Amino acid sequence: MGVLAWILFGLIAGVLAKLVMPGKDPGGIIVTILIGIGGAFVGGWLGSMFGMGTMGDFSLGSFITAIVGALVLLALYRMIRKA
Repeated sequence: MGVLAWILFGLIAGVLAKLVMPGKDPGGIIVTILIGIGGAFVGGWLGSMFGMGTMGDFSLGSFITAIVGALVLLALYRMIRKA
């Protein structure tokens, strides 16, 4: 269930990251959602390493971790694409 939870969190986090960081992204909304999924996995992995929850639970902390991970990956993606 953990992987499915983070994919769902990632889908939502990708959309929210796009709303928080508006602008033209290379690849459009689909790439942004995929980055959100990746960010959710990275955020969930780092969060579980630092004791901020597990990757299998549905909690507010896990959701915030997924959103932060998506925002970080989206920002990194934009910086790399501009260079």
